[in-house]
Amino acid sequence: MRNVVFAAPFPLETTLRFARAAARLDGVRLLGLAQEPPRGDDAKLFADVVTVADGLDTDQLIAGARALERRHGPIHRVLGILEPLQVQLAEVRQALGVPGTTPTTAELFRDKARMKDELRRHGLPCARHKLIRAWGDAEAFVAEVGLPLVLKPPAGMGCKSTWRIGTLDELRAALRALHASPERPALAEEFLRGREYSFETITIGGAVRFQSCSRYYPTPLEVMETPWIQWVVVLPRDIDGPEFADARALGVKAIAALGLETGFTHMEWFRRDDGSLAIGEIAARPPGAHIVLANGYAHDADLYRAWARAVIDDAFDGPWQRKYAVGVAYLRGVGRGRVVAVRGVDKANALVGHMAVESRLPKVGAPRSDSYEGDGYVVVRDPDVEQVKRAMTTIIETIQIEYA
Repeated sequence: MRNVVFAAPFPLETTLRFARAAARLDGVRLLGLAQEPPRGDDAKLFADVVTVADGLDTDQLIAGARALERRHGPIHRVLGILEPLQVQLAEVRQALGVPGTTPTTAELFRDKARMKDELRRHGLPCARHKLIRAWGDAEAFVAEVGLPLVLKPPAGMGCKSTWRIGTLDELRAALRALHASPERPALAEEFLRGREYSFETITIGGAVRFQSCSRYYPTPLEVMETPWIQWVVVLPRDIDGPEFADARALGVKAIAALGLETGFTHMEWFRRDDGSLAIGEIAARPPGAHIVLANGYAHDADLYRAWARAVIDDAFDGPWQRKYAVGVAYLRGVGRGRVVAVRGVDKANALVGHMAVESRLPKVGAPRSDSYEGDGYVVVRDPDVEQVKRAMTTIIETIQIEYA
């Protein structure tokens, strides 16, 4: 029996989909590290759970993993899918002598400034950037790249604490909000103009075994800046042609440059108006925004299991045929407070319900989400990507959420 430690600070549904896949593998005893343990049927996934006061604290995670090791024997793997956990989990592996991504590699993916330095060292295009420790750094970077620019923490994720900066006054205010200092610099980046996409892989032993691309409509940063915009992700059915060939090659080179051996990766990239490419950033963990779920529907395959097979068994069960284009529409409304009504669902069902394969509608009474993923989602698929795009437009224009 292989003891697999899965760290999940909170029992989020998106996180537990991966835990369920790991628990279902042959010969796996799933052990948990949690700040808030799972409840109900999901609690039965774990043979044992150690509760820690801070699910992101390295020392507590190491102590919890050692407690599980004393109870159950040697640990086979230490896993988790949240980006803010990746460096800590690598340090747990190092402390216990468990195979997997090392702290050096995890830090290279997590620290966006170091990541871009390494990508540029390998000749790979990415946004120009600078760590801002004082106002003089900010002035020098503005002189180099101009405005607008993007400002964020070096280890941010999901557009959290990320600003598009259009004026020097906005830059001063954002640096104050981030408490930028020599000890805690902020990361300024060139504002990339163009169409934004993502590139996902499963890599085993340094070899990329699975690839996928998706398109964002509009960019996540625009969604966070504009509360009324509904966000859509579309996975084209055909990614083997010239439209994605250069981006796929770039993504494979980025993984090699950063030294990932085994795992799921998620790279955001831009195609500028002149056709050139630039990497936004890349993470050594599965994508959020239901992109793993969408890939499962695109390929008629269980991509959660594929992740588990890669990181636990060092195995890949593909390749799979990409049979469908898939779209995910995120349901958001205008206003504050709690959801008081969800309108237009019956009409949307009548128009495109035959294409829907999964949905979660906003719950009346739930507080408005501050995430770009909104308060619910609808997944559709069809062999024709244009049909999927039209369905996405229908859903976001028809389903309306009211708050109060």
